[in-house]
Order: sequence, then C-alpha cells, then structure tokens
Amino acid sequence: MLKEIAYDWGGANVWLFHAINNIRGDYLDPFMLTGTRIGSHALFPYYLAAAFFSALIVVGRALRHDRLLGQQLGMLWLSALAVFSLAYVADGAFLMWIKPLLDFPRPPLALGQGNLHIIGAPEFHHSLPSGHTSFSMLVGASFWPVAGRAGRAALIAFVLWVGISRISVGAHFPADVLAGWLTALLVVLMTRMVVRRFLKDA
Repeated sequence: MLKEIAYDWGGANVWLFHAINNIRGDYLDPFMLTGTRIGSHALFPYYLAAAFFSALIVVGRALRHDRLLGQQLGMLWLSALAVFSLAYVADGAFLMWIKPLLDFPRPPLALGQGNLHIIGAPEFHHSLPSGHTSFSMLVGASFWPVAGRAGRAALIAFVLWVGISRISVGAHFPADVLAGWLTALLVVLMTRMVVRRFLKDA
C-alpha cells in the first residue's frame, strides 16, 4: 500500500515514464544520452577541478579590487568546495547502501524491454534512487551559493537535463529521479550546516 502511494503514484509513475520516454528524435536522443553521461559520479574529479579553478579566478579577481570582498568570496567558495566533496562521499555511501537494499526493478525489467525505448545498454536492477540524478543535484545544490543569476539558471538546466535524460534513455522511472533529487538535496543541506559551523568555529 505504501509503495502504491509513495512510488507508483496510483499508476502516474509509469504513465509519466511513458510520456517522457516516448518522445524521440534524431537530435533529442543523443542530447539525452549526453545528459546521462555528464551526470556520472565518475566525473566528480573533473567537476571538482573545474570548480576549484573557477574559484581561483573569481576570488583572485575580487582580491585585486577589494580585499575584504575577496576574502568573503574565498570563504564562500571554500565552503562550496568542501560541501561538494563531503556530500559526494556521504551520498555515495548512502546510495551504495540503499539501492541494493531496496533493489527496485528498472523499467526494462519492470515493463519488459519491448515496451519502452532504451538508449545505450539496458539496466535492470537498483532503480531507486537514481544515482545520476543524485549527482546532478549534488553539483547544483553545492555550488548554488556561489553562482550568480546566469550560473544558477545553468545549474537548474543541468539538474533537469540529467534527471529527464534518465527517463528518456529508459534507465529510471520518474519516482527514482525525484528520490535522487530529494535525497541529494538533503545530504547537501546537512553537509552545509556542518561545514559552516566548522568554518565559523575555526
């Protein structure tokens, strides 16, 4: 009964999956596959390096014009980098525990491979929550405090792109995607509280 309400959504989870998965196109399919690829946890070192060099540029530029502003930005970026790194470890540990424990079937197993569109290699187990979607939220939520208006728009687009792509390629149900977003957001918020307290006391 709980699964029917919280996961199946009275049939809406499968209906929404088909509604998104059935939208195909010569340009859309590669675009969605790219969205899946950029949401891989294996890219963590590259995202961390990109953020680190961005911090050096932004903070260095600010220090040249206003030392106090530069120091404030430095602390913000230090916090964001620490949150991203620690939340990545915490979220990874959580996913490694919860996905095998729940072992929800992925769409190819639950619906049959002939009843959906699959891009790439089919996956069958450990559907809930979506790991790619979780990672995209880690990136978006971790660097939200240091992003400007354009940066935040880009982060939102990134998170949505990765999440929708997991449905489009046939790897996850919408409920898996939503769970990945929510659990990762919670991990980031909790990690940020710890990091800010530590930096405040340091």
